[in-house]
Formats: sequence, C-alpha cells, structure tokens
Amino acid sequence: MPVTIKTPEDIEKMRIAGRMAADVLEMIEPFIVKGVTTNELDAICHKYIVDTQQAIPAPLNYHGFPKSICTSVNHVICHGIPADKTLKDGDIVNVDITVIKDDFHGDTSKMFMVGKPSIKAKRLCELTQEALYLGMEQVKPGATIGDIGHVIEVFANKHNLSVVREYCGHGIGRVFHEDPQILHYGQPGTGLTLKEGMCFTIEPMLNLGKRFSKLLPDGWTVVTKDRSLSAQWEHTLAVTADGFEVLTARSDEPWRQTT
Repeated sequence: MPVTIKTPEDIEKMRIAGRMAADVLEMIEPFIVKGVTTNELDAICHKYIVDTQQAIPAPLNYHGFPKSICTSVNHVICHGIPADKTLKDGDIVNVDITVIKDDFHGDTSKMFMVGKPSIKAKRLCELTQEALYLGMEQVKPGATIGDIGHVIEVFANKHNLSVVREYCGHGIGRVFHEDPQILHYGQPGTGLTLKEGMCFTIEPMLNLGKRFSKLLPDGWTVVTKDRSLSAQWEHTLAVTADGFEVLTARSDEPWRQTT
C-alpha cells in the first residue's frame, strides 16, 4: 500500500477526528476507578462517541473486534478486549480510542493508574509517555522512521525497559491502518524519509521485563510472555513544513490546538 500524502482539507478533517478521540480519553478518566469493569468503560465510551460526538468507534467490528475501545490491563500489551472483570487498586490500564468522523480516523491511547500503583508501575507509565514524546520530537520533513525508533529504543534501554517489536505505529487517514509502519526501534537515518502531509501514529509499547509477546486464543489480546507489566501511549501526528502537528493532543498537553 503506497504512503498517502494528505491534503490540507484532509488534515483539517483528521484534526476534528483527532480532537474527538482525545476528548473521549478526557471524558472517561473519572470513570476509571477501583471496581469498574472494562465492559462498563466500553459502554460509556461507545455512547459518548455515537450519541454525543455523532461519530463512529472504529474498533467495533474491525476485522471482527467485538468492542468499541481497547482496554489493556497490567501485563496486556495491546488490543485487550473489554470484559466483566473489575479493575482493582494498583492496576494500570491503557485505553485506546479511535474515532471516525467524516471518513477520517483519529487514533490515540493513554495509560491510567487505578488507585495507588506500585512505584515500578508508575515509573513504567511515565517513562513510556516520555518515550512517545521523544519519538514525536524527531518528526519533520527529511527525518526518517529510523530516527523515531532509535531515540525510543535508546531511551528504553537506558531505563532498563524493553521495546515490543511485533506491533508498531502506522499510517492513518481514511484507512485505519496503512503504510508507513512506524517501528519503535531502529537505526538513525534508515527507513522511509518523512514528507509534509504524511499522517501516522507513534505508539511505543514498553515492558518492565523482556520484550517478547504472546497472542491469546481470542486472536486479539497480546500479553507479555513473562507476564511483566507493559505500558503504551499513542498519538496521531501530521508532518508539517517544519515539524509536526499532534492531531490527538489532550487539553493538558502543550500541542493542543486552540482553534
């Protein structure tokens, strides 16, 4: 699949979809407490996306995925399916939201901590967010995908965390997942050269233990093979003439567009 260059009109629509995805994460935060089930979180997000935003939750029925959001708890790396199990004190959970509005996708995820997490869990969540931001800062015309992956990998290794290699960021627009693939490891100056108008996600998954993953029999849920904790943060970006725009910035982040 060729890498698509988005027009200014496309990016304006992605800006709207991205803002909506970010707003879902902000809306759901007060509900992520001890005793809630991830199924309840899914129902709240679904209602908000469909009824309030008048948009479409992209994961629902995507290649058979049965829910409107992904909820990945503790040692689940990604693509966790909401269920009836309740969250408990100390859990960490990634909520991954993708919204479709006017045919364009906005894709973002964030880690939430339930009650009082362990020092190791809190550190993992904070460092993974920092790794995302470091990767984002590499984005500009003329940079390469390898530049993004390299800084994330070096940062993770410095803090004795491992980088999941089987899952990566991706191009996005009218299509949920398209080229290019954005690896979270690599060598600087290698891979595709970035150009203005490219849109893609960066979404590093870092583990406290080893990097190896396992796909569960449900065909979706990915866990750490050694059952160590895993964290992930994700943003959708557009490459601009002199850098990047974060299309999914939340209101507590410096990249939030005021218009």
